[in-house]
Amino acid sequence: ERDMPRVGSTIKVGLCAMDKKVDGKPMKELMMRLLNQGTPQKPKPQLEFVKFGDDLLLNTPVDQWPECNCLIAFYSEGFPLAKAMDYAAMYPYMYLLNDLDVQNHLFDRRWMYKTCADHGIPTPRHVFCNRGEDKCGRLIEGMVAKPHCACGTCKPDCPFPPAWPSSTLEEHEDYIVVDGVKMEKPFVEKPASGEDHNVWIYYPRSAGGGIKKLFRKIDNKSSDFAADENQVRRHGSYIYEDFMPTEGTDVKVYAVGEEYAHAEARKSPAVDGVVARNAAGKEMRYPIILSRKQKAIAHKVCVHFKQTVCGFDLLVCGNKSYVCDVNGWSFVKSSKRFWDDAAARLHSSIVAWMRHLGGRGTWQNMSSEDLSRLASEDSGTASPGVPVGAIEGVDAKPGNKEELRCVVAIVRHADRTPKQKMKLKIKSGGACQGLLDLMCHIAAADKKEISKEKTKEGKKAKDEELKADAIAGAICPTPVLDTIPATPS
Repeated sequence: ERDMPRVGSTIKVGLCAMDKKVDGKPMKELMMRLLNQGTPQKPKPQLEFVKFGDDLLLNTPVDQWPECNCLIAFYSEGFPLAKAMDYAAMYPYMYLLNDLDVQNHLFDRRWMYKTCADHGIPTPRHVFCNRGEDKCGRLIEGMVAKPHCACGTCKPDCPFPPAWPSSTLEEHEDYIVVDGVKMEKPFVEKPASGEDHNVWIYYPRSAGGGIKKLFRKIDNKSSDFAADENQVRRHGSYIYEDFMPTEGTDVKVYAVGEEYAHAEARKSPAVDGVVARNAAGKEMRYPIILSRKQKAIAHKVCVHFKQTVCGFDLLVCGNKSYVCDVNGWSFVKSSKRFWDDAAARLHSSIVAWMRHLGGRGTWQNMSSEDLSRLASEDSGTASPGVPVGAIEGVDAKPGNKEELRCVVAIVRHADRTPKQKMKLKIKSGGACQGLLDLMCHIAAADKKEISKEKTKEGKKAKDEELKADAIAGAICPTPVLDTIPATPS
């Protein structure tokens, strides 16, 4: 093993991803901020980015790829995942921000659901319907076998996908039974392959029946409704889960390290299939504040899926939240605050790895809690965004506790009752003449009634005035002048 650079020298960070992703705005914003960490008064170790590029990734043997101290590698269309996994295995001391073996397994949604269940991460009630995968080693679309291991057996540590025993399915009008588990409509049907985005929602007869077919966005459309279809798909493996009423919104969570998470809400494609976009043509999303339980979920997802930068989907139903998808490397596309926080967190994490491990070991040699503590010590503060003590189930480390002193809010009351008006232009003698006559009659009647009320009120006021004068005269009678008439001379 080669000696790694000392702290204070340049740390080489490999960008092992397709050019389309590396040259995109989110990655450029992140790189710019990572290069500008620290101040003249408090300098920080500098990073040097090594861009692999499409040509090297696709056409150059792995043993000729450049050596790095840290690797940013994530899958997108066309990415040679098998070669990247082989490259990472060649350098066990290299710091992998996102574990490539886990990215490989994320192609199978069943593995994702099983991992969540094994580590107490809440998911909707579900059941697997498997077909034709009774033997270990059948690869899901996009998944690759570990290139450095080809045991081909069913050992506990076998790197190939596990066997999924074939299921039995009974279909009825308003429910199905899979391996003895009853799923009543409405339920969701997801392909086992994470690369297949044709997710269907089945509705019961009492709600009119039919299927809502979700798919990847095409222009401004994200779903179709088939009113005359009701039968489930019979070819391939699927996951069936309860449909969760989320009031028409989905929540996208972006975690950076186990103590920072940013969340945005968007219109659910299950509403009407129309994508809501802003003036710039981007899908409309709204930042939201995560609850303590939701932050704890983000913490668990980041730790147990071994993804430093990780996006996942939350279904929020009442006061409960459920994970329905884990995507691996995922970035907010238009949030400067997120880019600032993500860069600060990643820089501290990389430097902590180099400083305290001397570049030796692998992810498994150091717990995520220790790495988080070292990163916080390196930056001198707790992680940006979400304080350690704010995450349920995560103990704050000594010296890193934060206390809420006050909340400052500027509130402006802007509610007003809308005017219940309707304006209508019509022509005299036209088709709406009858409506005009009726409105005129009502208006005249109202005017006459108002006139009567005014007359009645005026008369009442006059009577009250005369009555008041009479009472005043009785109490204080008008004095008689004490004068003597002049006597005629």
